[in-house]
Amino acid sequence: MSELEKPKMMAYARHMLVCVGPRCTEDGQSQKLFESLGEKFKQAGLNKGDLRVKRTRTHCFATCKSGPVLCVQPDGIWYYNVTPANLDRIIQQHLVGGEPVEELIYHRQEPACAHG
Repeated sequence: MSELEKPKMMAYARHMLVCVGPRCTEDGQSQKLFESLGEKFKQAGLNKGDLRVKRTRTHCFATCKSGPVLCVQPDGIWYYNVTPANLDRIIQQHLVGGEPVEELIYHRQEPACAHG
């Protein structure tokens, strides 16, 4: 039996998870948003270096209202109503500028307290 090779991954600052499940949006809107991320990240300088953002499709967040929805980790920020224009705002203001787009947030997961 051959030995498994350990996967490799480049470092990243944030991880964007986009729900592409059928209950989140109609007509594949979420999938289209996800497919646009590669070029949008490249244009914003988020495809390499210190600001690099990893992107992943997910099937369901179980928050199936007012989609498309996405989550930015490790920030714990969950966005709804992610239209193409709102996605551009999230990329520029949050991922590049470091300031979440408050009016599009539907949930914020505060970091767990460290116990020492």
